[in-house]
Amino acid sequence: MSDQPAQQIKKPFLYVVVCAAGIAGDVGRLITAAQDANWEVGVVATPQGLGFLDAPAVEEQTGYPIRSAWRLPGDPRPLPPADAIAVAPATFNTINKWAAGISDTLALGILCEAHGFGIPTAVLPYLNSAQAAHPAYARSLEQLREMGVLIGSYEPHQPKAGGGADRFRWEAALELLTPKVPLAG
Repeated sequence: MSDQPAQQIKKPFLYVVVCAAGIAGDVGRLITAAQDANWEVGVVATPQGLGFLDAPAVEEQTGYPIRSAWRLPGDPRPLPPADAIAVAPATFNTINKWAAGISDTLALGILCEAHGFGIPTAVLPYLNSAQAAHPAYARSLEQLREMGVLIGSYEPHQPKAGGGADRFRWEAALELLTPKVPLAG
């Protein structure tokens, strides 16, 4: 019998990219579901999305700082590398910029690089039907699908009608990603 301690199995690390949408403050629901499913979680917010979060509560829940800006050269990496990424809620703006390869924020930079790194990525769009009617949106979703991004099935809500938060399924991100990432037991 060995005196060595049993090797601890590393939990997969999930980045949750949060965009500026009215339901972003409920991201704790996805964090809890992920942690219950044996993921470690870190949050990356778009600069505008940061204002929709209770940052101290999210940081306490995850144990990591929320990232929203690039770090300076020589600064330590505040999050481990991602094993998977969930973009939830994903706005019209972020979806279109990501599909076009625009990397003008840390969140978009991470998403644009994820494809090249082969990191499984799921997106849960959250937008209204007027935005969804714009031709760029359909093209962007098709581009993301071609990149292997897994896309949730949220039905866009009516404009100026207060959202559709009751129909937003945070756990859909995990349902899409779990088959792609082996979880530690």
